Amino acid sequence: MSKILKSFFFNFIFLTHFIATCYGQNNIVIPKSFKETIPPKAWSENWYKLNYSKNEYKVEITNSKLQIGIAKHLNECKLEIESGTLVGTNGGEFGGKLIFIPKDKSKSDVKIIKANILFLFQFKGKIYFISGLLHMSFNGGGMFELKPEGDNFSVQKVMDFESAPMAFTIYKDTLLIAADKGFYVIKDLKKQLIFDNLFWEGLYPNSIAVLNDKNILVGIRSGIVKLDLNTKRLRFYMKI
Repeated sequence: MSKILKSFFFNFIFLTHFIATCYGQNNIVIPKSFKETIPPKAWSENWYKLNYSKNEYKVEITNSKLQIGIAKHLNECKLEIESGTLVGTNGGEFGGKLIFIPKDKSKSDVKIIKANILFLFQFKGKIYFISGLLHMSFNGGGMFELKPEGDNFSVQKVMDFESAPMAFTIYKDTLLIAADKGFYVIKDLKKQLIFDNLFWEGLYPNSIAVLNDKNILVGIRSGIVKLDLNTKRLRFYMKI
């Protein structure tokens, strides 16, 4: 093989690999067992078919690949901090609570607040929790900062949510929340409702997985949803 042909062959292979790699890094591959379809209107006949499903699909991204499994609902969340463990519970309409269990076993547990604790997390050196409830006519929640004060804590509300938070993740310096009827983006503690009155109302978002701004996946009952924050586009993939 001549040097010219060898050079052409090498450059062709390199370019093909480069394009494939870049494409894979910027676009998520949806499994063939999930078919893209038009999102139904909430409470319509087609929506009820989704609602009747017993399967709620959880999304994760590992090594830039989408992984889909069956969601398991947990009613407790924990956060380890230097002095002990924060434990939050969610009892739905029966209520929940947030307590602190000190590492020093000579000290008693601290009851911080009565609320349905959905998520506990540290962000930019501070401690936060998200609470919420979807029951009968109530649909909402809030985000709070938890401030240690010796062996106790004070609670300060940061923001309210007009729709009950259901799934949460941190992506770079941004908080993402899939609520019962919408999708929130929080940056610099400023809330933006990107999607509202979504068809997934009543389909229980359970997880969020992020590849990039164009590939944000949300697991719901009967399928998964792909969001593009740049174009504000939503695509629904129903489990076949």
